[in-house]
Amino acid sequence: MAQLADPALSTLRESDAPVAVGVAAPFPYLAQVQQTLQGSVVGWGAQDLSPEASGAYTGEVSAAMLNDFGCRYVLVGHSERRARHGETSELVANKAAAAQASGLLPVVCFGETLEQREAGHTLRIIREQLAPILAMGEQALRGLVLAYEPVWAIGTGKTATPEQAQEVHAAVREALTQAGAPEVSVLYGGSVKAANAASLFAMADIDGGLIGGAALDAADFTGIVRAACAAVSA
Repeated sequence: MAQLADPALSTLRESDAPVAVGVAAPFPYLAQVQQTLQGSVVGWGAQDLSPEASGAYTGEVSAAMLNDFGCRYVLVGHSERRARHGETSELVANKAAAAQASGLLPVVCFGETLEQREAGHTLRIIREQLAPILAMGEQALRGLVLAYEPVWAIGTGKTATPEQAQEVHAAVREALTQAGAPEVSVLYGGSVKAANAASLFAMADIDGGLIGGAALDAADFTGIVRAACAAVSA
């Protein structure tokens, strides 16, 4: 939690940032995050939630529980949840619906693996992962955020170019337009850093970033937020 109190974030707290800024913390630290960020321009949320509103689901954390800690956001369908916990796209959509029903903003993650990209299946995989989300309908789509995280570009040493990211984002934007919700924000989550944020955010259909490792360093995270602010103001 010392990172959240880093002086590098002071300018963020005092500014009228033209972008939404949030952090998604593990469940055990939500009380500390709430205490630290209360009254700042930085919102907070969780990294997952249960699709069930209530009931005997030992170990699960419901949307109502997240509300108790003032959460605004919640990640659903992160690549690690899909790969390591076997979460299906249908379950991800159910989690997004559960979040919305309790007033939370779900950040719906999706993306392809290296094997899928090298096989030329990127857009097919993206369409399959987003199908249950798009089926939720226009109104539901307007109450969520999408986040493209190419699994092959996270912690592998491989880097997606802004043009590669834009290609997928453009396809997602087209799908959203066909679904009647072209204005939905689509974030990019492939190893965004302060050094590459400006070039990524300059792309027409990249609306911001889903930040991983760089968010653990307050100065780097603040640099990314400043790049986002500059892109909006340009």
